[in-house]
Amino acid sequence: MIRLTRLGGEAFILNAELIRYVEERPDTFVTLTTGERVIVLESMDEVMRRTVAYQREKHLVPPPDDSRRQTPPAFAAIEGA
Repeated sequence: MIRLTRLGGEAFILNAELIRYVEERPDTFVTLTTGERVIVLESMDEVMRRTVAYQREKHLVPPPDDSRRQTPPAFAAIEGA
């Protein structure tokens, strides 16, 4: 479940499992698998961030693996300075 805000300022909780897609035009429209559309104050990126965070909490999306992230040699010298 994610917390979102309707255009009128009313906060509500949305079952993120029901999100089919999100559009920004310029308002943010969340279309659910039921066909219902909800317009929210949050940006498309924020809805996506909250949805991914929710999925991570449920362990459906693995957290980023920083151990695989390596600093390129050119930047390693700068970071070491």
